[in-house]
Parts: sequence; structure tokens; C-alpha cells
Amino acid sequence: MPHEQRRPRRERWDEVSGRPVRSVEAGWERTQGPLVVIVPGLGALGYLVDTVDACAGWARTVLLDVPGFGHRGPGACAPEVPAIAETVSAWLTRVTEVPVVLMGHSTGAQAALHVAAAHPDRVAALALLGPTFPPEQRVLAGAAQGFVRNFLHEPPSLVPATVPDYLRGGPRAIARFVRSAQHDEPERTITGVRCPVLLARGQHDAFVPRVWLDRLTAAAPDGRSTTVPGAHTFPFRRGQLTADLIASAAALRR
Repeated sequence: MPHEQRRPRRERWDEVSGRPVRSVEAGWERTQGPLVVIVPGLGALGYLVDTVDACAGWARTVLLDVPGFGHRGPGACAPEVPAIAETVSAWLTRVTEVPVVLMGHSTGAQAALHVAAAHPDRVAALALLGPTFPPEQRVLAGAAQGFVRNFLHEPPSLVPATVPDYLRGGPRAIARFVRSAQHDEPERTITGVRCPVLLARGQHDAFVPRVWLDRLTAAAPDGRSTTVPGAHTFPFRRGQLTADLIASAAALRR
């Protein structure tokens, strides 16, 4: 992989199912190789721009602004995991005919998982980073405990990288998003995925206990897992590390 560096990015808009879908794209000059598509966690984009830069060193890379917290104006879809999965699926059909390397982080991993299970012809490889929520965190008390334990290991600089998007989304949309993710059952969905899956968690990720990652990996027909430094939002300022994980997933393609 090339050394991590700031690469040109551009904003793009695509009309999908009658609604505008914004994304951030880099590496568009690459006509050969895979297309990497990234689904962010809880609608925040800022903490993943370093990952976009690093991936653009070897692949055209698109970070989807779903459900649309990254801009003012109409969102791409409702702030719920199923709606985001449907929008990502429709975007893939609209934009590319080539199966992609799909990465999702946190709640984005849950949405990406649904895309891969429902559309095996559209996803060549899947990277699930910090996939939420284990069963014990599908109630308020469990999720709150996970938040407190995890927050102690997150860098303070993560706040300005994510809060602006959360403020644009608003507290009601964020709460709706979290409830949707808690109602999801990734352990069931992953059994229907036919492409290779790479799962990863941060060493101090309280939202993704080791036992939960092991359970998902065992349920995947072709799953592998790893633990990396950091907490739940380990991709933040570790773009090259995250890009290397995505490249590892891409290497698993049949």
C-alpha cells in the first residue's frame, strides 16, 4: 500500500429511488481494480475521511452520506438500518455494474450486512468493522453501559469529527437510528451472506465484545475476524490501518 496521504476528494450526487444521495468520492481516476463503498456508523462521515484517502491509494472509493446527516436538506432515506440498506442497494444498482468491496462500520456494518445478504451479485467481499449490537445491548441499560465503557477509550478529538453530523440529524433521528439498530439481528442476517466476510473490532470496543465478534464470525459461511488497537471508533485517524483491513477483505474475493 502507498503511504497514507491526503488525496483529492469530490462531492457527488446521485438520484436514487427519487431521492438525492450524496457521497464523498476519491480515486475516481482509477478505471481498474475494485470499487470500495463505505457505509458510515450512525450517519457520521468526518471520522472516516482518512480511510477514504488511504483506500484511494489503490481503489476508487465512495463514502455514502446515508441517511444524510452530512449535509443540510432532504436526507437520502429514513434513519433506520433497513432503509439505509435499501438505499445502498439501490445506489449500487444505479451507479455500478461491478460487484463491490463493501465496508460498513458500527450501525453501517449492520446495513452493509443486509445489502450483502439480499444482493449477493452486488457484493464481492464484505468488511464489517465494529458491528453492533450484541443481544445484551439491545435494551437501553445495556447500550448505556457499553457507551460509558467505550467512551473512556475514545480520543477527545472524535467529538468535533462526529457531532456536527449528529446535530444536523437531530436527537429524534439519532434515537430512531439507534432503536432500529437495536431491533436488528445481525447473527441471523450473516448466515445468508455468500461472499467472504472480514470482521474486526477495536481492542477496547465495549460495543463489540470479543464473544460477539466470534459469534458473528462462526455464523458467517466464510468469515474471518481480527482485533486491532483502539476502541469502537478505531478507524478515526487510523485510515491506513482501516484501508488495510478493507484490502484484506478484498483479497478474499473468489
